[in-house]
Amino acid sequence: MLICLLFSKVNSVCWASLSHLDSHVLLCLMGVAENLGCASLLPASFFNTSNIGDQCGISWRFNISTAWSCAWCHNPQANNCFSTGLSRRIVVTNAVTGHHQTFNTNSDVLAQQFATQSPVLYNGCRSGEIFSIDVRQSNHKGQKWKAGQFLHDSAITSLNLLKSEQYLLAADMLGQIKLWDLRQLKCVKEYSGHKNEHTILPLHINEEEGLLSAVGQDCYTRIWSLQDAHLLRTIPSPSPSSRDSIPNVVFSSQHGGVRGVPGLLMAVKQDLYYFSYKTDDPYCLDIKNMDCSTLRSD
Repeated sequence: MLICLLFSKVNSVCWASLSHLDSHVLLCLMGVAENLGCASLLPASFFNTSNIGDQCGISWRFNISTAWSCAWCHNPQANNCFSTGLSRRIVVTNAVTGHHQTFNTNSDVLAQQFATQSPVLYNGCRSGEIFSIDVRQSNHKGQKWKAGQFLHDSAITSLNLLKSEQYLLAADMLGQIKLWDLRQLKCVKEYSGHKNEHTILPLHINEEEGLLSAVGQDCYTRIWSLQDAHLLRTIPSPSPSSRDSIPNVVFSSQHGGVRGVPGLLMAVKQDLYYFSYKTDDPYCLDIKNMDCSTLRSD
């Protein structure tokens, strides 16, 4: 399995709570050469290099041609279940019993997220279609199991449910980011300026601070107000831009602990950067005064 991790591209990864919260990591690996792709559920201790002797074996694995996305269900009505989005189908699997059910689709499933208040799975497809599935259903004939269907104009790259689970943020390969009201199946906000043409790029949401951030294919990080969709800040990459050096970012409300201030952590290749707020009031989100410092550079 370690060889598979080293030589396979990870298409999707998420935390899984099998024995306790975030006890495992769910990975979708693309096949390379004669090696098939696979979906693997690994103990988090597998990645702890200081604890190699105590590492457990693979909890679950199946070989597949191409897995584009994965998601873990935290709702007790579908306990220990996870989903993988494949080419023209969705497979929902119980990690304990091994029982699985398949939902055939008209397009590759590139993005997935489970709701937590109900056993409902949201799916975003290469065709631009977004739909939900109640995974308790047993009748998969036709496509009557689909619910809440709506469309983007291009392939879906990211799905994020807001905490109320009444709104869904979706991004696509035209650079569109839209906020959908799931009760009305209506787009209520659009966040303009994101750049994407053919890459699966994530969205990052911090509801406590009311911020949405995303890194575009142009290597610029953009931060919007979640409430009014206003573009607050555009941050160029500290490193020369290229297709293989698109930054990865994560936002923290209290970087460094409970007395920390909001900031953005950015990784570009082997370098790590931290953008902190320079303000006398740590609760004043003056994004225009962000300052960048390199934490690590080899």
